[in-house]
Amino acid sequence: MRTPFTRRPSLRYLFLVVSAASLAACSRPAPPEEPVRAVKLLTVGVGALQSSLEYAGEVRARVESRLGFRVAGKIVQRQAELGQRVKAGQVLAQLDPRDYQLAADAARAQLAAATTQRDLAAADFRRYQALKEQNFISGAELERREATLKAAQATLDQARAQLSSQGNQTGYTTLVADVSGVVTGIEAEPGQVVAAGTPVVRIAQDGPRDVVFAVPEDKVAHIARGQDVAVRGWSGGAPLTGRVREVAASADAATRTYQVKVALEGGDVPALGATVYVTPKALSHAGVAAIKLPTSALRQEGQATAVWVYDPATSTVRSQVVQIATADGNDAVVASGLAPGMQVVATGVHVLSSGQKVMVYRPKVVVAPVPKAQTATQSIAIPPVPAASAAAAASSAK
Repeated sequence: MRTPFTRRPSLRYLFLVVSAASLAACSRPAPPEEPVRAVKLLTVGVGALQSSLEYAGEVRARVESRLGFRVAGKIVQRQAELGQRVKAGQVLAQLDPRDYQLAADAARAQLAAATTQRDLAAADFRRYQALKEQNFISGAELERREATLKAAQATLDQARAQLSSQGNQTGYTTLVADVSGVVTGIEAEPGQVVAAGTPVVRIAQDGPRDVVFAVPEDKVAHIARGQDVAVRGWSGGAPLTGRVREVAASADAATRTYQVKVALEGGDVPALGATVYVTPKALSHAGVAAIKLPTSALRQEGQATAVWVYDPATSTVRSQVVQIATADGNDAVVASGLAPGMQVVATGVHVLSSGQKVMVYRPKVVVAPVPKAQTATQSIAIPPVPAASAAAAASSAK
C-alpha cells in the first residue's frame, strides 16, 4: 500500500508536464520562411520608338455658309433637302410674301401721289415764271413756287426709293443659293416663323477641302502654320498630304482643346464628313531613342511609379522609382530612373517585397525524344539470298 509520501513525486512530475504543454500551446508559432520566388528578368536597353501621335479628324469644306432670309416671316415652302447638290441661283426656301406685297403696293401708291404733286408744282412754277417775266409778280413769289417744286421733287424721290426698298423686301422672301455646293444641314422647317438672319440651310461650298481635328493644350505649342501633316482615310485609300492652315487662338469652352485646320493637297480628296486620321510630323517620335518597358513591369508605389531592380550579387530585389514620359504601343517610355544594363523584374511585381530573395526563372528546354536506331539485320550492299537457292548452289559445288 502506497503512502502519500510515495505519490507526491508522481504528482509533481505530472504537474510539470501539464504546465510545459500549456506554455507550449500558448506560445506563438514561428512564421514560415518566405519562399524564394522565381522571377523573369529583362535587361534595360535603349530602343527606337515606333509609334507617333495620331488624331481623328473630319473632312470639311473650306467655306461653309449658313444661309437665312434677310427678312422675317413664316416659311411656307422649303425646296432644299439634306445632301442635295445645289447651284448658284437655285431656290432653297420661301416665306409668305403677302405682307411685303401689300407694303410694296402702298409704296407704289405713295409714288403715284408724289408724282402728281411734283407735276402740279412744276406746272405752277412755270405759270408763275411767265408772270414774273411780265413783271406781274415779285421775285420772292417766284422763289416760293420754286421751293415748292423742289420739295415735291424730293418727296417723289423718297417715294421712289421707298418703292424700290419694298420691292427688295418682297424679293427677300425667296431664299436662293449664292454659290454652288452641297446642303449639309437643315435648320428650319415649313410652318416655322423665323426672324431676319435666322439660319435655314447650311451649304458647303465647292472648292478646297480641310481636315479639322483637335489637339490638347500640351501639344498645341508644337503645331504651327505651314507644317506638313500626313492624312490617311479611315476606310482606306491612298495616303494624303496636307499643311496646317489655321490653329485656334483659344481653347474650346467645352472640350478645352484647340482646333487645327489642315489644307488637303491632291485631287483624290475624301468625301465631306469622312473620318480621317491625322499624324502631325511635328509630333512624331518615330526613330527617337528611349528606354521602354512593358506595362507588366510597372507598379504603383504611393503616388509614384516604380519597378523592381534585381541585384545579382545578393539575388534580391529593390524598389526603384521611375518617371514615365509617354506610351509607345503597349510599352511605357521611361524618362528617368533607369540606366541601360540594369535588370528589372518583368512580371509578377505585385507579390514581391523590398529586399526579398529571388531566383532567376529559366525556361525548361524540352528535348524532343530521338527514336533509337534499329539494328541492321541485313546488308544493304548485298541483297539476301533465298534458302532454296542457297541449297541448290551448295549441291552444284559438290
